[in-house]
Amino acid sequence: MVEMQVYGLAVENDTESPVLVLKSEELGMVLPIWIGAMEAMAISMVLNEVSFPRPMTHDLLLSTIVTFGGELVSVDIVDIEKGTFYAEIMVRKDGEMVAIDSRPSDAVALAVRADCPVRVSQKVLDVAGTRDIEEKVEEKSGWEEDLEGLSPDDFKYKM
Repeated sequence: MVEMQVYGLAVENDTESPVLVLKSEELGMVLPIWIGAMEAMAISMVLNEVSFPRPMTHDLLLSTIVTFGGELVSVDIVDIEKGTFYAEIMVRKDGEMVAIDSRPSDAVALAVRADCPVRVSQKVLDVAGTRDIEEKVEEKSGWEEDLEGLSPDDFKYKM
């Protein structure tokens, strides 16, 4: 497993879809992962230090893990099959490691909250890693602009 940093979020040129960008400075590689808008926002909120008075879904999951005696050790992107990435949330509970199946975007949303490592298998890097991110995604993010005007009231359930 190769430890990677959350380099940021980008927007794909053609579809304007959000892309999570992981980077290994040591290897000089990046791993772009296309994700959903809601997951991108969940990651972006933490990266941009936006706080809410009540826990969001990923905060709730992390709190649940901790409340029941677990410790989030890492999130591992373990496989890619037909363009779909597979991840595991690695939790230590009572001295044993438990792997919880997850989408990479949800796993990374937890990792940025828990400040734990994001690791990627060499197989995934061989298949989907690149040394030239600019071929795949635009090096700008519109998330910062979206977050500037964000208010916790924007996320309340309304009938």
